[in-house]
Amino acid sequence: MEQTLTLLRRMSDRIMPINDTRFSRDTVFTLVIGLLTVLLCFLHTGFERPSAHGVMAKAEVLTVDNGGVRQISFISEGAQLIRIKVLSGQFAGTEVDGANTLIGKLELDKIFQPGDTALVGLDIDPATGKIAYANIIDHYRLHLEGLLFALFALILLLFAGMTGAKALVSFLFSIVMVWKVLLPLFLKGYDPILMSLSVVAVLAAAIIFLVGGLTRKGVAAFLGAFLGIAVTCVLAVVFGYAFHIHGAVRPFSETLLYSGYDYLDLTKIFFAGIFIASSGAVMDVAMDVAASMEEVHRADPRISRTALIASGLKVGRAVIGTMTTTLLLAYSGGYTALLMVFMAQGTPIVNILNLTYVAAEILHTLVGSFGVVLVAPATAMVGGFLLRGGSGPGRQQP
Repeated sequence: MEQTLTLLRRMSDRIMPINDTRFSRDTVFTLVIGLLTVLLCFLHTGFERPSAHGVMAKAEVLTVDNGGVRQISFISEGAQLIRIKVLSGQFAGTEVDGANTLIGKLELDKIFQPGDTALVGLDIDPATGKIAYANIIDHYRLHLEGLLFALFALILLLFAGMTGAKALVSFLFSIVMVWKVLLPLFLKGYDPILMSLSVVAVLAAAIIFLVGGLTRKGVAAFLGAFLGIAVTCVLAVVFGYAFHIHGAVRPFSETLLYSGYDYLDLTKIFFAGIFIASSGAVMDVAMDVAASMEEVHRADPRISRTALIASGLKVGRAVIGTMTTTLLLAYSGGYTALLMVFMAQGTPIVNILNLTYVAAEILHTLVGSFGVVLVAPATAMVGGFLLRGGSGPGRQQP
């Protein structure tokens, strides 16, 4: 183990020397990841198909006829007859009638009022080239989503400067990697565990080296994070099968089987989702520990390796004390309504803990927390060998 880490340290000295052009090296790496992000946006996944709703457009709701809507308690059934005005595309300015079908499910139904902006699918008559019918899909939210993202990016750049710009690049890179690489690989039937580990490893490298720089600190954080993710992966598979949880426990998972993808292993996809979801927290802890160790070593270049590792462990204990609770709150927040139903019905706690949905979340939370806890000592050990060459007093580095 020590020989391997010593070899990594020597390699990091050659590839990432301490006192050379670090700024330009980090800038080049940022530009490379940014360019890769742009290229991935144009990558064809093989699942691009014309919209089933025809030509997509933005439209304004002019009038609404609720005569065909039946109100049953707190749900609605029937259809709203809606007159819309197309606002975008080749048919901008055209007025056409459409319908909004209500199926009596609050999580799926949407109610429109005059003045609302909607996303619509326009069926075009091939003979005349005119709109034959307008399908009202949902409220139009793209402009609000764009505004929210722009505010997020602005605040990030104003607060963190160049580091914020790198974080923004890593954020966008993560999005396109999941959408353009990971999900298509899942749909094509590749092993979800191996594909997820590979993609997460690439994401961890990009995110950590973008934010932490191409330094020994970055190497220590990356290796520590990947060790934590690997442990989480193993625990997810072992305890996932022991819990007898099928991957269809996730919403819409079973829909894939009826959509022509019956060859998918939903259980492995569920396991992969566990360590993907916790990988962000794992990277966070790894970077916290590595960064603190670098600062300690910079303040006292002659500190011993043992003392440096002890410093990393001390910081790691403080970080994981709150991070594990963070995971608990993040995962349980999505099931607040389900837990309220159990409480309202007086369901015994033993029944609740054995229910598939709840057991899946317990597995998700505890396995993810394992990775967060173990990444701290792993990063401290790796960082001790990478940041300090020997166990005794060392020379001050430029």
